Amino acid sequence: MDDLSLQRIQISGPTLASILQSFSSSGGDVDGLLFGRVTHINQSTFSDDDPTAAATFSSPSSSSSAAVSSESPTLVATITSFFCSHSTSTFYDSTGALDVPSIRRLLSSSPDHQNHYLIGWLSGRRKTSLRPSLRESSVTFSLSSKIQFSFQVENSLKSYTLPPCIFLLLTTPLQDQLIHTHEYKAYQFRLSSESFEPKTLDVVNIGPAFRGHYGAFCPNSPFPAFPCELKGLSSMPEDARGLIESSKSTERVSNDQMELNMCAEEFDVSRLSELMGPGAAAYRGEIEDLYKKMLAKLDGLARLVEKSSARVLEQENHNMKLRHKVTGLE
Repeated sequence: MDDLSLQRIQISGPTLASILQSFSSSGGDVDGLLFGRVTHINQSTFSDDDPTAAATFSSPSSSSSAAVSSESPTLVATITSFFCSHSTSTFYDSTGALDVPSIRRLLSSSPDHQNHYLIGWLSGRRKTSLRPSLRESSVTFSLSSKIQFSFQVENSLKSYTLPPCIFLLLTTPLQDQLIHTHEYKAYQFRLSSESFEPKTLDVVNIGPAFRGHYGAFCPNSPFPAFPCELKGLSSMPEDARGLIESSKSTERVSNDQMELNMCAEEFDVSRLSELMGPGAAAYRGEIEDLYKKMLAKLDGLARLVEKSSARVLEQENHNMKLRHKVTGLE
């Protein structure tokens, strides 16, 4: 079992979001297992310089440093999935000693273990400092010392094996804040020095800024499984009522759109492009005629409202006279 240094640790955006959601939705502190792989990255040796000139002017120190860098492989760990227990001390005791049967039981019940390796574990605690505790150090040391959980480095010409040496720590700020709600940091535990080494945690997303992560692309994992609830039979009438209301709303919107189209007389938004170009004058004339027709319709509607208001006032006066006549006031 080798004790090699990792260059960085990377995780996909949905996986990190799922970890934070599991931590924030739990009633207290949590811990869990991290699954993934460690890949050997081949460094590109292509250069625009002349290799013979570079060899001529290269110093012995540069050649020796190149030999050292070639001996130490560039390793990148990828967290593809996780298991969160929504509690603490699920696979270890209060002193940090591992419960190996509990870990094997968790691995057998987790479907992600079939495709990826156990590469480390995570711990989430609230309103504490962002550094490993003594118990977390003991748990990580015990997990890294277990040879039965070691795994092979992928895409490597030499055979390297690594223990589950990654530790992901999550905390919340000491004081409640509205924007900054979580803090996290990734570590690699080195058996040679029995200490934690902070590592860069790259969040791999999709976009131009992340194209460098897909130079040697291979799929990480599907989206994390989110808990879902099956609705009972009692919710079926509500769903049916919602579908009926949605269909009625769609029908009402379509009818309103048809009435607007009748008023616009086929002058839709797509024809606005005709305002530019040689035929703009004729199109403006058509729009002015349309506005004149609309103003005429509005004028007729206003006169109709005026007449109806006069009839309503006349009817109210007539009703008042009838009430006075019935009560004997007239």
